[in-house]
Amino acid sequence: MLSFLWPGLGQWYRGRTRAGILYALPVALALGVVVVQVVASGPESFVTDLITPSLALTVFILLALLGVWRLMSMADALGVGSAGFRSWRRAGPVAVFLALAVVVVGVHVWIGSVTWAFYDAGSRIFVGDANPDATPAGGGGATPNPSDPNVDFQATPFATPPTASSRINVLITGIDSGHDRNHSLTDTLMLASIDPTTDKVALLSFPRDISSFPLWDGRTFTGKINSLMTYSRLNPGEFPDGGGLPTLAKEIGYLAGVQVQYFASINLDGFERMINLVGGVDVVNPKPIDDPMYDWFDGTRGFQLAAGPVHLNGRIGLAYVRSRYGAGDSDFTRAARQQQVLAALRKKLTNPGVLVKLPELLDAAASTIRTNFPTSRVDDMLSLAKGVEDNDIRKIVLGPPYAIHPPTNTTGGIYTLRLEIDKVAALSIELFGSDSRYASSASQ
Repeated sequence: MLSFLWPGLGQWYRGRTRAGILYALPVALALGVVVVQVVASGPESFVTDLITPSLALTVFILLALLGVWRLMSMADALGVGSAGFRSWRRAGPVAVFLALAVVVVGVHVWIGSVTWAFYDAGSRIFVGDANPDATPAGGGGATPNPSDPNVDFQATPFATPPTASSRINVLITGIDSGHDRNHSLTDTLMLASIDPTTDKVALLSFPRDISSFPLWDGRTFTGKINSLMTYSRLNPGEFPDGGGLPTLAKEIGYLAGVQVQYFASINLDGFERMINLVGGVDVVNPKPIDDPMYDWFDGTRGFQLAAGPVHLNGRIGLAYVRSRYGAGDSDFTRAARQQQVLAALRKKLTNPGVLVKLPELLDAAASTIRTNFPTSRVDDMLSLAKGVEDNDIRKIVLGPPYAIHPPTNTTGGIYTLRLEIDKVAALSIELFGSDSRYASSASQ
């Protein structure tokens, strides 16, 4: 029992001081390291740091070794004293040992499963960290394997923010896959820009139908913006920037007026599970939705939702961010709803109450998110997310007046949008101030 409470106590009680020190010292050292780390960075930061795969795997192995060490200490304590190893032939002590051993194994297995969840999630989410020799997004280096589904995320960031107070810009793409579909659509293009000095966040959505827009190198891309990623991947000679997503991120940053440092994709199929795990999200639906074309993937169609405050579970939340064929709805209204749900989900995920479902949330996130964001800055981002209030988030969709629909007879009957660059530039300066590339042009 004493060695169960702390390895070595049983040996010490029996007068075997050296053996007691031998068993107690490794556990004391391990606990001391953890205490120092928690005191130095805080409990939340320590937990957040576990998302780094190397740290999580190290902790997992240490937990397994400590569990074995505790069992060895208990077994050794049972076999010492005047009775010697005859204690093993007595039913009472053996029964107590087995009961306590079950507790030790159970505790270490549970803590180990949580730690493994961190390791697994970190390895699957932070793809760039898994390949330190990845091709830089600006080109150069070895070419990644194009058959690798994570090839885009293995490109390193264009440039990291120079200081901890520098603006962080992340391109978020929505991948609409799953439900037995054999394709993925990148119809959600959202720039998330965070200013660490003010805790202000800007969510800027680019409608998928934007076309004939200027490229950073002076050319004009005549297709739609949601096809740029695929086109650039198929034509590396024209876009030598390390893959589809790096090219798209560079272009989104060019149009928005700020450099995109990182990119991430969200699979909407896993998005549904994450919403369920946090107990749903609360939003205010600005207008009634009546979409007769919405496909529930079970053979039924049609999605209706009343205006006003609504609580969304995963299934309804997924429909809320996917629906766009209701009366008065479009990619603009859908993009605005996506911004709403992301902001609401952020609020739930920073609530300490979700910690009880942490392993499940990590698994859901690992199936939902891919990013080249560095794990070394996750703690900073969590702190920023907790400091952001709802009214600190500016949500804008680049529809009218920032983009116009030219007459269909001039586009071959295809619905397209053309950016009003002057208005986009003014918006960029308003949102990003001197960080906007348009600011220097306006001052000249």
